[in-house]
Amino acid sequence: MLRSKGKRLARKLVVKRGKKTGAAPGTLVHIGRESDAAVPVRLIEYDDDEYTDIDDVDPERIARLRHTDKVSWLNVDGVHKPQLIEALGKELGLHPLVMEDIVNTDQRAKIEDYDGYLYVVLRMLRFSEENNEIQSEQLSLVLGPHFVLSLQEEPGDVFEAVRDRLRAGRRIRFMQADYLAYALLDAVVDHYFVMLEQLGDQIEALEDELIATPSPDTLGKIHHYKREMLLLRKSVWPLREVLSRLSRDENPLISPETRLFLRDVYDHAIHVVETVDTFRELLVGMLDLYMSSVGNRMNEVMKVLTIFATLFMPLTFIAGVYGMNFEYMPELEWRYGYPMVWMVMIATVIGLVVFFRRRGWLSL
Repeated sequence: MLRSKGKRLARKLVVKRGKKTGAAPGTLVHIGRESDAAVPVRLIEYDDDEYTDIDDVDPERIARLRHTDKVSWLNVDGVHKPQLIEALGKELGLHPLVMEDIVNTDQRAKIEDYDGYLYVVLRMLRFSEENNEIQSEQLSLVLGPHFVLSLQEEPGDVFEAVRDRLRAGRRIRFMQADYLAYALLDAVVDHYFVMLEQLGDQIEALEDELIATPSPDTLGKIHHYKREMLLLRKSVWPLREVLSRLSRDENPLISPETRLFLRDVYDHAIHVVETVDTFRELLVGMLDLYMSSVGNRMNEVMKVLTIFATLFMPLTFIAGVYGMNFEYMPELEWRYGYPMVWMVMIATVIGLVVFFRRRGWLSL
């Protein structure tokens, strides 16, 4: 069930940035959902032979990530504490502008090339069946020579399949950090398809409802899903450029083999964008269909009212004639005048009904 209109419109398409106005570049000010929850920091290290999974990581171990031969994946579930992000950034040698973008959760999908690492921003999207809304959160990825840093707004992600592959010792364990970054990007984009399937089911059900019993509530649902498509397109459209650059630009951090896999993710992103455009066009068509159905129902009502008015017009005329207060009206004193008037009225109605049916204006 959709939430009420007031609650639905409470979610903004653009996050307010008022508290950031006038601050110097590189100032860490969190922009996004407020929270006081603790921020879990999880480290996974692996190579061909070993796999280590640590939930609470101490700063000293984080500082060694840039100087180890193992591949390290550091995952941070929360960016609402700028002090923690600043400490992580200093340990990993991140530029202040990168740390600023991490805590500002209203970034569009982009990629930036810094000295010794790549910074990638994209949206992690999930569909909530409880309120039929797309839940969006910013995902920041930092790819270094031997490490990947992932930062998301809150706990819970779409990477459990990647973790399972790492535990199972599959191909990903024998690859470098660039392949891990690819696997994370692929997991995010693949989950877009899961979300689109759920959205597609909802839109198909809405289309059936529109054809069977259109109502003002149906119109509200159409506008709701149009808004969701705007959010989805805003999140996915810039990702094409990001994946295109990753798959085509020469960079020592990404091997030629991994670029081949990134091209596949790029193709998936194109497919997602095309599906989103298809859903948008379908919703626009449904809105037109709703307006047409409302117009047709109004025409049917007006048609019935017009037929009744037309039937009663001659009857009103006859009643009006014999209701005139003249002294000399021969029919008033005729013995059969009253039943004759009734016969004329009934014959008039029957004649009009037959005429309407022959013209196709009335179906009984």
